[in-house]
Amino acid sequence: MTLPADSHVHSEWSWDHGSDPASPGSMIRICERAVRIGLPAIVFTEHLDFEDDWRVEKGDLGEHAQKYVDTDGHVTLPTFDLDGYLEQIERCRRDFRGLRILTGVEFGQPHMWDARAADILAVGVIDRVNGSLHMLPGVAGTRAEPTTLYRYEAADDVMWAYLEEIPRMVAGSDSFEVFTHIDYAVRAWPTTTAGPFDPRRFEAGFRDAMRAIAQSERALEMNTKRLWPWMPQWWKEEGGRAVTFGSDAHGPDLLAANFPEATAMLEYFGFRAGRHPEDFWTC
Repeated sequence: MTLPADSHVHSEWSWDHGSDPASPGSMIRICERAVRIGLPAIVFTEHLDFEDDWRVEKGDLGEHAQKYVDTDGHVTLPTFDLDGYLEQIERCRRDFRGLRILTGVEFGQPHMWDARAADILAVGVIDRVNGSLHMLPGVAGTRAEPTTLYRYEAADDVMWAYLEEIPRMVAGSDSFEVFTHIDYAVRAWPTTTAGPFDPRRFEAGFRDAMRAIAQSERALEMNTKRLWPWMPQWWKEEGGRAVTFGSDAHGPDLLAANFPEATAMLEYFGFRAGRHPEDFWTC
């Protein structure tokens, strides 16, 4: 079986990667692993973030990202080095000619930052724009990720706020073509205080969000960090017709993780591959 492209991969050009772009290596190692496992294509979707009022609590970011946090918990992110990223992409394309390597970004909160991203996206050098919702209104008028919000608010309230923001993001931006990790707020779900996560309690919210994405004719990413059988089922039932596959890998080890299982699951629900490995799977 030919695997689809891994359409959500981060290298040293993402601020949360932990590697120094001045000492390239991660993108190369990822390409080497892709060749070893027979992955036909990769989309390097580096973070494109413009958050200027992001607050975190101690421990909410990995150790490699602490350099971006000041003593008050305010996060200041570096500017995405588009030129450096593109140069490394071209080097990898020359060195790995049998591997399709596409450019991309994971654009955080595009409905808030479209104007700031316009110059980068208008150049025409980005093959894929994934849209991600990472932030919600936080404590004292700041913005925060669910990881932080779960410290201050009831888990159900955070989850509902996340799901209710998705249709606003879809309606508020035309710059992205794929909605990624719709289960992002589940990653930090506080099981010790809220118990195991039960998607059925939030089914109406997930379905409303999926319906908004589907009606905008965008694709939904099947993020393979965790496989949920209900996700492709609800997506199809709400009118979803296209999916991508993304590991969200930040290094070579998790590249295309769980792809055989994910593709089998999507085939069960009637989704089929396109002509090229990076094409959306459709039904």
